[in-house]
Amino acid sequence: MRTADTYNDKVVLQFSVMTVVWGIVGMLVGLFIAAQMYWPALNFDIPWLSFGRLRPLHTNAVIFAFGGSALFATSLYVVQRTSHVRLLSDKLAAFVFWGWQLVIVLAAVTLPLGMTEGKEYAELIWPIDILIAVVWVAYAVLFFGTIGKRKVKHIYVANWFYGAFIIAVALLHIVNSLAIPVDLTHSFPIYSGAVDAMVQWWYGHNAVGFFLTAGFLGMMYYFIPKQTGRPVYSYRLSIVHFWALIAIYMWAGPHHLQYTALPDWAQSLGMVFSLILLAPSWGGMINGMMTLSGAWHKLRTDPILKFLIVSLSFYGMSTFEGPMMSIKTVNSLSHYTDWTIGHVHSGALGWVAMVSIGSIYALLPRLLGTKEMWSTKLIDTHFWTHTIGVVFYIASMWIAGVMQGLMWRATNADGTLTYSFVESLNATYPYYLGRVAGGVLVVVGMLIMAYNMIRTWQMAKGPVEYPVIVPDAAEARA
Repeated sequence: MRTADTYNDKVVLQFSVMTVVWGIVGMLVGLFIAAQMYWPALNFDIPWLSFGRLRPLHTNAVIFAFGGSALFATSLYVVQRTSHVRLLSDKLAAFVFWGWQLVIVLAAVTLPLGMTEGKEYAELIWPIDILIAVVWVAYAVLFFGTIGKRKVKHIYVANWFYGAFIIAVALLHIVNSLAIPVDLTHSFPIYSGAVDAMVQWWYGHNAVGFFLTAGFLGMMYYFIPKQTGRPVYSYRLSIVHFWALIAIYMWAGPHHLQYTALPDWAQSLGMVFSLILLAPSWGGMINGMMTLSGAWHKLRTDPILKFLIVSLSFYGMSTFEGPMMSIKTVNSLSHYTDWTIGHVHSGALGWVAMVSIGSIYALLPRLLGTKEMWSTKLIDTHFWTHTIGVVFYIASMWIAGVMQGLMWRATNADGTLTYSFVESLNATYPYYLGRVAGGVLVVVGMLIMAYNMIRTWQMAKGPVEYPVIVPDAAEARA
């Protein structure tokens, strides 16, 4: 049994490796279904290869397998270093890792077989929902238990964001997944009609707000200062950012339901809170960017820092675009078009993937005891491959989406529609090929990362154990 005077980095390394593995798997599935949109025959008339079954597999894989593994890895690393203690329980840490991998494997089996609850980002059947809840509670106990035995009085801001993400996701998952089981694979939600839609998008948008934003902001607030060797630009702003974000985000979900059966006041409330959300989001982005003050020259030589800083650019862009798309007049043009797809992926591939990739690149050499990754040049190649791929992807979808919206609302003098749906689809067709090209570049980038990781592992003597840094008395009281 390991003594308590070293950090538990085994679970961190396990989740870091699986971040890369699930990133490749999830993005390959995404690339395949993007190709199906251009070459429909690629489903080969096999039901479990159809777009409708693979699409939720893709979203679950990239959000919960890839993004989730990155969040587990970084949060369990950060909470130990900033609390100056080992994780609360090694056995609990192992349970969280293997439990989460089991959830992912079960999702990979059930979704292609058509077993689904039909809820966006919450498709998994009720037995898997219960397993998720159990693993998540174990994760919460592990994280907050570690904070509870910290050797310093202060709780670093990254842990605030990780903590909010853990609590909010538990609340969202449990409330939205409440259902009455019929048999082992079927259930009925306890909500109905517009109430079900409202609860679903309260969950769906806050999965974006807390899983895909708050957690990754925790990553940003630790790894950007660490990589630049400078403190956060404004610690006070980081706290304001935190409280404003968690107070406002919960109310923005109804903007997904503009022009639906949802009461008009609820639609407007979602729009207003979405617009207010722009302020804390950009406050956080500016705080991260300004941390580089006096150290901008490091971007020339540090590709890991490029990933982290450019991810913030995409975060700022996405958190501007989202509120704008929630405005009813804009939403009437953008909704149900590929503009929404472009927006989602500017956030997912630009913000979430890039900050995750940068953080994992920063973590791996520390976990393996090497000074740096096997090849810094390959990290730089990955950066440019990924960035160009994302730009290809989102630009194609932006153009396609705006064009679709304009074609669908165009009318003749007598009030009839100018274009049929098939005509709009035909006009969109070339941009789907642009999306495939962007997806190819993103997947190639992930394969480069995997190769670099394997070579770094071969170069290393093996995983290393670091002694817990005991703070001096003055720091402990601070």
